[in-house]
Amino acid sequence: MKRVNNPPRTSWNELIQRPQLDLEFLDGAVKKIIEEVKANGDRAIKALTLQFDKIQIDNLLVSEKEISDARNQLSDELVNAIEVASGNIEKFHAAQRRDRQIIETTKGVTCWRKAVAIEKVGLYIPGGSAPLFSTVLMLGIPAKLAGCREVFLCTPPDQEGKINPAILFAAHSVGIRKIFKVGGAQAIAAMAFGTETISMAYKIFGPGNQFVTKAKQLVNQLGTAIDMPAGPSEVLVLSDETANASFVAADLLSQAEHGPDSQVVLITNSSQQGERVEKEIMEQLTKLPRQHVARKALENSLNIVFSDESDAIDFVNEYAPEHLIINTKNCDVLAEKIMNAGSVFLGQYTAESAGDYASGTNHTLPTSGHAKAYAGVSLDSFTKNITFQKITEDGLKTLGPVIEKMAEAEQLIAHKESIRIRLKSLE
Repeated sequence: MKRVNNPPRTSWNELIQRPQLDLEFLDGAVKKIIEEVKANGDRAIKALTLQFDKIQIDNLLVSEKEISDARNQLSDELVNAIEVASGNIEKFHAAQRRDRQIIETTKGVTCWRKAVAIEKVGLYIPGGSAPLFSTVLMLGIPAKLAGCREVFLCTPPDQEGKINPAILFAAHSVGIRKIFKVGGAQAIAAMAFGTETISMAYKIFGPGNQFVTKAKQLVNQLGTAIDMPAGPSEVLVLSDETANASFVAADLLSQAEHGPDSQVVLITNSSQQGERVEKEIMEQLTKLPRQHVARKALENSLNIVFSDESDAIDFVNEYAPEHLIINTKNCDVLAEKIMNAGSVFLGQYTAESAGDYASGTNHTLPTSGHAKAYAGVSLDSFTKNITFQKITEDGLKTLGPVIEKMAEAEQLIAHKESIRIRLKSLE
């Protein structure tokens, strides 16, 4: 980790930059993939899967037998864990439902909003080096609660052309029946434009690597809605001298193991605490099966000391982390000062992995500083609100002259006439 001591604000813009591929190469490569899929459909998908995943896929759709066999490949303990997590996620997201409120803005003029499910949604589930079946729950459960008519899922196959059974079981448990063996930018393109086999989604959800994130951003520009830019994982831990260094190190490593382009940041009020955490990181790292991945991520990570607490909070808000852990004695006080973060974890015992799996909150969150403007996935992400209004005769008599005057001032006389003609009929 790169050590920085009380960095001046003039250096913050450089410090908050995330590791990334050459942007010119990334943009061009993903545009080419999108164009190929848009032009050649399934044929392009299969060719790109062979090129990137090194596997020939004849049938993109996962069979019913593959789905039904998945349960038998999982331990009872894992099935029970998935069911507990599902219950918590459903409970938290179901509580986000809102009753319809009909507002009388003027006597005789009523307005309201109606939440309507997005009819067709496509879910992207990372499945390469780490098959994220937990993301199936995070996306599939709110989609089910919202009442989306068609929900389908794309995830990359392994080197045998199969999908991880936990992904299949999780999908089946939340009612998803259409699962396709395709990953990467080509999966995003397929869901955006449709192919002979894969439906066109009205909105695409799910995290991914930089290729997936870039593909989502590009298809968004071409008219397909997306949840948010959600790229390589990141965590920022705000720690003081009271924090258990082994806890902090474990939290940092939990995100570093996601991928070499992940980033982890430690902010503390003492260099001694930073040194203790780094020592713990090196001890814990040797025990991890994915230590080679975590080591690469640590090369791009930061250990920052801020003597002034207000500077530390300002830096956190400027960085706008996907995951923020506040492991300090006054964590609840500091939490109130956070303006930009995807999801916040408070206190010694609130591990970030709780939110990743089973506490109930959603782990599909904005990365790369996008938490300044985006929220994580919620029930609202799967709905759109349609506004309604109804005006009575008395309401028109009251509000009509106001509308006429405003329309006339904007020189939109047909607008004015649509009111005048109605008012005349009431004379």
